[in-house]
Amino acid sequence: METKIFTPAEIPAAAAAINQGNLVAFPTETVYGLGADATNVAAVKKVYAAKGRPSDNPLIVHVADQATVRHYAKEITPAVQKLMDTFWPGPLTIILPLKEDALAPQVTGGLKTAAFRNPNQEATLDLIRAAGVPLVGPSANTSGKPSPTLAEHVYHDLNGKIAGILDAGPTDFGVESTVIDMSTDHPAILRPGAVMRSELEAVIGPVEDQLHHVNQAEVPKAPGMKYTHYSPAADVQIVDPELDWETVIVWCRQQDAKIGILAPEMTIKRYKWPRNVVTYTLGTNVQSASHLLFAGLRTFDLDDSFATILVQGFPTTGLGEAYMNRLNKAAGQHHFGDTATN
Repeated sequence: METKIFTPAEIPAAAAAINQGNLVAFPTETVYGLGADATNVAAVKKVYAAKGRPSDNPLIVHVADQATVRHYAKEITPAVQKLMDTFWPGPLTIILPLKEDALAPQVTGGLKTAAFRNPNQEATLDLIRAAGVPLVGPSANTSGKPSPTLAEHVYHDLNGKIAGILDAGPTDFGVESTVIDMSTDHPAILRPGAVMRSELEAVIGPVEDQLHHVNQAEVPKAPGMKYTHYSPAADVQIVDPELDWETVIVWCRQQDAKIGILAPEMTIKRYKWPRNVVTYTLGTNVQSASHLLFAGLRTFDLDDSFATILVQGFPTTGLGEAYMNRLNKAAGQHHFGDTATN
């Protein structure tokens, strides 16, 4: 299969490919998603096959308006309505109970709930409207690899496996949407993201935020709760915020292999790096780091000569919670200085 790059002017052709049961990747304000008609079971199965993704991992349903959610959800409570009115379109995914047989089990992971999102990306909203159906849209990468923030990242992983990619440039945030479960009595964040807990609580009151993982016997209600995600082929290690980078540099000099460094601009400029080190800037703060993390991991992952990637950690406050959630998964909780490092 030849994977076509669609421009925003070619959205009608991209929508036609969707309506024919094919897969078309699309941009959101967070990462690129792998789009398929959420009402077409055969098309949804192709998503799992293209990504190499376990079929018990549910898929987020992307919609162009609130009316589509009402068509499938059993109930829209006043709290849910407030969330949609406040954060949509935007990087918030809401899990809701479904009407009986409203969506195929291939979309929901066999659960009686589904995750809905109204992305803040005009080209993708136009694509959904043109297709006339909601679109599933897991990150458009091979399962387990860093999420794509450019059309080129999608092409690298999925060329020949999908019909097309709607290219509308780089994404804005770089980490996926926040996922909040509104299907239970107590709202809970299942995946931290660009919308922070404090922002949610300002709208609907107390929100739990300690439910980011499930065990192997459970079916996850949201993506990213069970399986290893975001991992390059190289060994990824977290450099804790309080660690002196001079210690890291001494270790790097002792290595024969090529090493990638993901760190803030100030850190990169402060030190004289060994010749076996290649640096990639994370910008000036956790906001820019969150935007650039996946792109940096992707850059090093495209070059198989890197043995190790060392990445600056940040405190788990505010957006740092979402950043460290992704980085911990990429590193498998492996911190520089652990016994395995030495």
